Amino acid sequence: MNVSLDIGDDVTVTPAVQRLVALGIEHEVLEYVHDPANRHFGEEAAQQLRLNEDQVMKTLIVLADDAEVCAVVPVSAQLSLKQCAAAIGAKRAVMCPPERAERVTGYLVGGISPVGQKRQLQTIVDETAQLFDKVYVSGGRRGLDISLRPDDLLRATNAMYADIAAFS
Repeated sequence: MNVSLDIGDDVTVTPAVQRLVALGIEHEVLEYVHDPANRHFGEEAAQQLRLNEDQVMKTLIVLADDAEVCAVVPVSAQLSLKQCAAAIGAKRAVMCPPERAERVTGYLVGGISPVGQKRQLQTIVDETAQLFDKVYVSGGRRGLDISLRPDDLLRATNAMYADIAAFS
């Protein structure tokens, strides 16, 4: 199995990359220069890496009946909190406060990866990810993305697919 670690000497190997390597999951690490003034992290990644916004996924942490859950949806969509809650049988879901999301995942907002979290959260990946050979998720820091097959993302996170994205 070919596992890509072509990330150069100056890149920090994040817990996300370490987890993928440990599992033998084929992936590619992509770097770009993050603009600290830009708070639209997923859109910035898609633009800087010249990728389809439907293929680039953003990682959002929600509280579903007060339990942290990781939701992964395309940058081109919004997360449907109602559909997210329904997907896991919760009564309701709300966005998790950023400080709490950082504490439970071990990553900074804008660099939260669904892979290699400090405490692996229950993870839901929007079903549209299956439309692509590869998807792109945060690599565990701002300016770092990882490409991998959608089913490998599920395997690395023990996730499930569900219809949780709302497209405009």
